[in-house]
Amino acid sequence: MSDYYNDAVAARTRLATVSNSFCLAKWKQVSLHLTTGHTNSCYHPPLHPIPVEPLADNPSALHNTAHKKQSRTEMMAGIRCSDCNYCWNIESQGNMSDRHYRSGEPWAMDSFDEIILDPLADVNPSYVEVNFNNVCNLKCSYCSPQFSSMWTTETNEHGAWPTTVPHNAPEHFSGKRRAIPNREENPYREAFWRWWPTLYPNLKHFRMTGGEPTMDPNTYRVFDYVLDNPKSDLHLNTTSNFSVDKRVWDKYKGYVQKLCEGEQIEHFMQFVSLDTWGSQAEYIRHGLDFELAINRCEEFIRDVPYRSSLTFIITMNNLSILSLKKLLEYIVYLRKTYTDTYQRVWFDTPLLYTPDWQSMQILPMEYQIVMQDCIQYMENNMHEMHGFKDYEVLKMQRDLDWMLKGTTDVERKRADFFKFFTEHDRRRGTDFLNTFPEMSSFWQQCEYYANRSTSN
Repeated sequence: MSDYYNDAVAARTRLATVSNSFCLAKWKQVSLHLTTGHTNSCYHPPLHPIPVEPLADNPSALHNTAHKKQSRTEMMAGIRCSDCNYCWNIESQGNMSDRHYRSGEPWAMDSFDEIILDPLADVNPSYVEVNFNNVCNLKCSYCSPQFSSMWTTETNEHGAWPTTVPHNAPEHFSGKRRAIPNREENPYREAFWRWWPTLYPNLKHFRMTGGEPTMDPNTYRVFDYVLDNPKSDLHLNTTSNFSVDKRVWDKYKGYVQKLCEGEQIEHFMQFVSLDTWGSQAEYIRHGLDFELAINRCEEFIRDVPYRSSLTFIITMNNLSILSLKKLLEYIVYLRKTYTDTYQRVWFDTPLLYTPDWQSMQILPMEYQIVMQDCIQYMENNMHEMHGFKDYEVLKMQRDLDWMLKGTTDVERKRADFFKFFTEHDRRRGTDFLNTFPEMSSFWQQCEYYANRSTSN
């Protein structure tokens, strides 16, 4: 087994000395959505609001909220806090969850003794993921106005989507849920930049998401700070769709090249959001230029040859699995072509839970054959450097196990699938059946449930 898997197994054992629900990520990891003033620990729990008042005196309250401290208290007592159902569901099937994998990484486990001494103290996280801005050039099918300015524009023009409970209604994203534009005063972003000089020395991983970070001036403010204050143990990461215009791309790549020269940082990880292959990937992430994104993946690996890697974030949803094997084959090609002394190409397969009509759990059982074929391909191509790792296969099997578990309220979810993507085709000029001809039978089932729900 790989060191990564063994570290997770060791973490499971050590975490259990505190409780069977203890997770170091609740202390040492944070995801900050500064556009709306929300946070969670890792990216699995639901977002909760950050109270503004404590930020004036304590900008670390962006992370150390009362809500998180309550969850930490429950974890120390062995209570499975409801925020973390993503991991509890996976563990209930006997699989290793991200609670084990995340806690087993050095940025978390190195703080074990410190955390259990004073579980309610304010802590500076060592893994920070931040969304400064919702400006984005894509309208991904499972996204929302909170994370995409293109979604905001479309929703304001066309209104809510006609699902059973109206989806992404403009009024839902008003008030505290409204994304604060860069041009406006933002107390959360201001608190972050006050916290930054104190936060920076403790950082091991810093990741910028969006929106589209390559289009965000805050990204380059971070880059300039790091260039002026090199940190040789820092893993600096961004997430991108790699479909921005050439001027933005050239600026961004130039900065990354400077960051990876010498010992400015330990490593730069480029996350690329890509859920499947070809036109099906473009349908899921509307506005994506698939060929451009693929070409830039290879350009990035070639032109930033030192201290850098690339990770595909494959969000596992019911539209991603049909062409998934083609993407896996491409990953093998990249690994064989560009991996020599260390692994340059990675991928992860997080499960999509919401919106629930895009979950893999609403697919008919015969779709398991597609997933099993992907797993068989991975098992047939296992290799330390140029093929798949054991834990990558285990994660894919975990995703299949979760899919086979099924779900409740299937008829409503399938009806919403048809309602949503019918409206998707109308608003965006797409054609579901032309893009996913293999799903015609499933589409007809969903149409039947949609018509029945309307007649009722």
